[in-house]
Amino acid sequence: MSHFSNIKTQIRNLVSLEAALTDLGIDWKSGPQTVRGYRGQTRTAEVAIEQENGYDIGFSWNGQEYELVADLQYWQQAGSVERFLNRVTQRYAYHTVVKESAMQGFQVAEQKQNEDGSIRLVVQRWSA
Repeated sequence: MSHFSNIKTQIRNLVSLEAALTDLGIDWKSGPQTVRGYRGQTRTAEVAIEQENGYDIGFSWNGQEYELVADLQYWQQAGSVERFLNRVTQRYAYHTVVKESAMQGFQVAEQKQNEDGSIRLVVQRWSA
C-alpha cells in the first residue's frame, strides 16, 4: 500500500510553478525526478523538492494539472501542507497574471504587497 498522497491543485503551467518555487526560496529540481517516500517507495514528478529527512515532495502532471505528491507523514516544510500550497499558489497566480497580461500588451504599472499577504497589481496598456 502506498504512503503517497496526491493533492489536487489548480496549477497547470510548469514555468510559472517553477518561478513560484524560486520566489519562495525553495530549492527544486526539474524532472522527470524521483520522489522518495516511505520504505523506498518512489513516484516520478516533473518537479521535486528534496527534504533533509530523505523524503521528497513533488509536483506531478496528472493530465490536467500538477498535483502535489508527498508522503505527508514525513512533511518537513515550514508550516502545514495547506500553508505551503497557499504560498505556492499565490506566487503561481502572480506569475500567470503577469505573463498573460504581457502577452496581451499590458505592463505592470504598480505592485503592492498588502498587510494581509495579498498582492495588488495594476496593469496598463497604452494604445495609439
